[in-house]
Amino acid sequence: MLFQTEEAVQLPYPPVLETMLSESEIQYLISLINQPEDPTSPSSGSQGSNRTVYSSEERKLRRMQSNRESARRSRCRKKTHLENLTNRLNRLKIENQQLKNQLAFTMNQHLLLSLENDQLISESVDLLATLSDLCTILSNTSITMP
Repeated sequence: MLFQTEEAVQLPYPPVLETMLSESEIQYLISLINQPEDPTSPSSGSQGSNRTVYSSEERKLRRMQSNRESARRSRCRKKTHLENLTNRLNRLKIENQQLKNQLAFTMNQHLLLSLENDQLISESVDLLATLSDLCTILSNTSITMP
């Protein structure tokens, strides 16, 4: 045993039904816990043995309980993993929506700037034509002036 107590174990609540043990099996296991340790028993170590001798029924019960606990821990790990994946999925969905919104905004800005750029190019062409006309007029005027 990992620890020793002088008093019997008293549960402040009824046994959990999740263990799938009958009430008599639970009482039997509790009685094993509450048994005072005999200094000459094989589990005391006084006779050179550190192993407790269990009947086949006790071993079966302990193995069943161990398997149940292992399955419970496995279900708990699986549940936690699923919750983590769900949280990650939700975060990625939010991030994806934010990126889509940012892309739409950027594409809209690009369209507006392209239209403005086309307008400025058109104005530039018009201004160059006007400048060319003015230069032509000035060059014609300077030739005719003495």
